[in-house]
Order: sequence, then C-alpha cells, then structure tokens
Amino acid sequence: MEKIAGEIEKDREHFKEIFKDCADIKMRDMYLGEKKDIGCFVAYIEVAVSDVLFEKSMIGKLLNTCSSKKKEDVYLCLDKNALGISDFTILDTYEEAADGLLTGDAILFVDGYPHAIKIPDQGYPNMGVNEADSEKVIRGSNEGFADSVKVNTALIRKRVRSPKVKVVEKKVGLRSKTNVDLVYMEDLIYPELLEEIQKRLDTFQIDGVLDSGVIEQLTEEKWYSPFPQFQTTERPDRAAMAILEGRIVLLCDNSPMALILPTDYNSFIKTSDDYYNRFEIASLGRILRYLASFFAMTLPGLYLAVTNFHTQILPTTLLLSFAAAREGVPFPSIVEVILMELSFELLREAGVRLPGAMGNTIGIVGGLIIGQAAVEANLVSPIVVIVVAFTALCSFAIPNEEFATAFRILKFFFIIFCAWIGFYGFLLCLLTVLIHLSHLKSFGIPYLMPIVGADLNDYKDERDCVGRLPLIYLNRRPIFARRTERIKLKRKE
Repeated sequence: MEKIAGEIEKDREHFKEIFKDCADIKMRDMYLGEKKDIGCFVAYIEVAVSDVLFEKSMIGKLLNTCSSKKKEDVYLCLDKNALGISDFTILDTYEEAADGLLTGDAILFVDGYPHAIKIPDQGYPNMGVNEADSEKVIRGSNEGFADSVKVNTALIRKRVRSPKVKVVEKKVGLRSKTNVDLVYMEDLIYPELLEEIQKRLDTFQIDGVLDSGVIEQLTEEKWYSPFPQFQTTERPDRAAMAILEGRIVLLCDNSPMALILPTDYNSFIKTSDDYYNRFEIASLGRILRYLASFFAMTLPGLYLAVTNFHTQILPTTLLLSFAAAREGVPFPSIVEVILMELSFELLREAGVRLPGAMGNTIGIVGGLIIGQAAVEANLVSPIVVIVVAFTALCSFAIPNEEFATAFRILKFFFIIFCAWIGFYGFLLCLLTVLIHLSHLKSFGIPYLMPIVGADLNDYKDERDCVGRLPLIYLNRRPIFARRTERIKLKRKE
C-alpha cells in the first residue's frame, strides 16, 4: 500500500489514476487558510455526498472553519478534529482513502498534510426504515430492517441499550467489499460461537456479496439440507430477542434481511408477538403452526396413500363420496395431485413477481378460477382441490418463508412415495425426514431442541416449545446462552 505523499498535485494525480473513467467520482479543488495559500481537494461520489459548501454538511463546516485560520492552525485543526466530527478518520494510504470514498463518505486531501481525512456525509441513497412485509404480527412493532447495515445496527441498539451489545465489522467480497456486522451480547454468547462464524466467513473468497442469502449458502454446514441452518428475519425486535437469548445476529449491507445463529426447529415456529400476547393465545397459535408444518409436507401424500391403497380405513359413506367425485376424471390420482400442486406453485410464484395489489389478486382469483374450471372440466375431482388448497394454507401459516419452502419441496417426495407404495412410503419418508432432522445441527445446537437434549438446560426450554407457559415461568434463557448466564427473570423481594 502506497503512503499518501502530502503533495497536493501528486495526491490528486494518483487518486485520479485510481478512479480513472469513473464519471460519478467528483474531485473539487479549493484553497484554505486566511491567505488562501493551502491547496486541497475533496473527492466524493456524486449523490452520496451533499454540496460541500452547504452550511449543514460536516465537510462544508470543516472547510469554512479552515478557510479563516492560519496555516499552522489548519493542520492542528485537522490533527485534533477540532470540530468533533463523528466518524472523522485519518487515513494513511491511497488504498484506504479509496475504500473510504466507496463507503459513501467524502475524502479530503490537504497540501503539506501527509494523510487523507474521511468525513461522513449523507451516504448512499437507501429506502430507509420500512414496514416488515413477510413477518406480520397482530401486536408489536411494525418496523422492518432497512438496506443500510448502519441503520439496522442502530435499530437493534434502539431496543437493547446496553454497552455489552458488541458489533464486529468485517468486509466480505473481493470486489464488492460489502460490510457485514456481527451483533451480539458479550456476556451471553459462547466465544467459540463467534470464532466459528468468523472462521466460516474467512473460508471463502468471492467477487461480491449483494445479499445475506449469499453468506447463508456459503457458510451453512450441510448445504444439501432443505432446512435452513440460519434463521432469517426482517424484524429488529426479533433480532433483539435473539441477542438477549445469547445468539448472534449477522447483518449484511444492502440487505434488509438479518441472519440469526444458531437456530432450531422451534425458533422457526415462534413469532415476535408470541411474547406480547397472553400465553393461551400464543400456545394455540404455536400448536396450529406445528400442525401446519406437518400437513404442509404430508397431506397430499396421505390422501394418495389412503385412496389408492388403504381405503378400508375410510368410512363407507366417505369412500363412496370420493368415488362419486372422481367419476369422469380421466387421470390417475397422482396426476391430479401433481397437476394441482404445480398449478398452485405457479400461482404463488406469479403472485410474488407481480406488483402490489395485483399479486394478491392473481393468487386469490387465479386459484378460484383454475380450481373451479378444472373441476367443471372433469380434469380433477373437487376433493383434490380441497386437499391441495388446505396444504397451501398450511404452508402460509408457517411464519418463516424460507422454513416453509423446505416443506413445500419435501411434499413432492411424499406424493411420489405414497403413490408408489402407499402408507409404507409415507412412513419411509417421515422416518427419513426425522432421521435427517435428528442429525442436523446449527453451529453445534441440535435442530430438534428442546424436543431432544432438553436435559442440557434442565428441561426449562420445554416451557417455551409447542406450548408457552406464562411469562413469569419463563425465567431462564434457552440453550443458546452461556450456562452461567441462563437466569433472565427474577422476582424482586
């Protein structure tokens, strides 16, 4: 790395060479000191930095102050950061100065001063704080993460105002140099967990990281598993809860989605407002979500197994009703189910890609029209439409979209094996999924906690599992926190 010369002409030429053919990089020449005998120039990205002469900008105030000082006082003012500008950073090399400029800040070079100065300004344009879209709650904050990692860190600090909340910053991506922040509670996490995620971030080299999903795929231990090993959230309050549980939150610049680690099956079923509502309604909601996760994966396969191989378990009247509904349908049951499942998946994808209200409309109206038309044309039976629609409803009830995707994929394996060998195929698929989940870990934590390994936290995690006890009984942090820091709630004497 080449040191900054402190000669304004040389510094300007060198910096222009670094950003050659970059029309959006602006460099403005000025003179400082009461005699205007100190040459300087400011380099910045157009739009990312406001007018340097604007009274309210930090760079403008600094230049206005230095323009009326003696030469030696100018250098002293720069050395001491006399204006007390936040994030005022002195840089020693051209490479550091270039990196500073690309973060969206202004870089000041002064003749006779062998350093560059990074001064914060308005930064890159971003969408700001938005409402959380994919994790709707009945009660609680509606704030969602923004595209800026600095804003997202501040949203977490807004909720957990403790000096023990630490933020470790790393740059990921050889060319994108994306800022990645690891946010955690110093006295709650296991140091080995922080070392492990830092080690995994250092195990790959990639041109660019434009979203946290890239980091998730490159750092998960079992890449072939359909179940996510990071928990994703776009809610700052959910991330703050995770930090208070002794987990680490990974924030990626340009991404409104945070990654939480480690995680388990139960964490994906929980929602933020489970802790804001009374325990009765929270427990009912969780039971419904657990059932939804089961039926979202198994219901179409169960239907095929029962109607094709094990009709004796159905009441005679129901069996006759099924037979009457299928009268005139030219396709086997498996073709009906796969045809309708693919239609619903296509409608779901179309609804996501279409803008705003149009996307919601196509999902509802398209499902009704296609289902009704298919039944009237005798392409499928009404019972298949009901089964497929109920399965889709169950998948929508799962709070985490990435977690729900795993069940949507596994659903097709259940359909194939149940149509092939009936209930034996159902049991085979179910056993395979359970064996896989029992072997799956997220940063050393069993995926089926606290259903397995409940004794590791003295069976206290079971109080916040399928059902939720009143808050007064949830006095211990889950398995993620250090053993010596498990107590989180005490009654005052």
